[in-house]
Amino acid sequence: MKLLSARNVLARIALIIACAEALVMVLLQFNPHIAGGYLAAVLDALLLALLSTPPLYYWVIRPFVKARDEALEQVTLLAHTDPLTHLANRRLVRHYLGTLVAGSVRHGTVGAVLVMDLDGFKAINDRHGHDAGDATLVEVARRLREVVRSEDVVGRLGGDEFVVLVHRFDGPNSEAGERALRIAEKLIRAVDAPVPFNGLALRVGASVGIRLLPPEHLEPDAAIAEADQAMYRAKALGRGRAEVFGGEGPRRERE
Repeated sequence: MKLLSARNVLARIALIIACAEALVMVLLQFNPHIAGGYLAAVLDALLLALLSTPPLYYWVIRPFVKARDEALEQVTLLAHTDPLTHLANRRLVRHYLGTLVAGSVRHGTVGAVLVMDLDGFKAINDRHGHDAGDATLVEVARRLREVVRSEDVVGRLGGDEFVVLVHRFDGPNSEAGERALRIAEKLIRAVDAPVPFNGLALRVGASVGIRLLPPEHLEPDAAIAEADQAMYRAKALGRGRAEVFGGEGPRRERE
């Protein structure tokens, strides 16, 4: 809904009051014995307020407030989401990650930060142009959302780097590293499928770094940085694989 301009608001208010006053004058003609007196002035004011209030609310106040709320919602959305993929942006990821760390401390659960970087993405941009690159990023974002659970968060940190925040793992905390690697394998397989674009089948891979979130204080930026380190280790060891920061758990390669 388009936000009303000040000129439109004033025009609507003036029209409503004029119509209401005209109607009041017609109604008062049916009571000529009170015309011109004090009672007529009071009755005029009361009728004017009674008749003009509903139109003012439904034609001026309600649409203005609704348009304002929609505009504020859109501004908030743009401030916290990536404009291309509509995933959470870095700012929103940091907010969710702070909540995730606090929840791990409070409940003694284990979550994880999975940072993913696309392998071979630069070649797509160089060979087929940025439209092909954008289409690849949008498709990868869609696939990541389909793979993860509804309570987990998928975000884009920038460029071809994505992040998945896993709130908690089922089962014993000692098995969290293994479960995180299984999720990473699903993400890698999802990205590995060809991306159709203008008759082409674009291919990218993915390397994933994992930072488990044990029940201890950890700054969001530090958690992302450590997951990033694990991701670069995965790239150095051959790409298309997942690595856990600190060496927790077995390493996994794409099958």
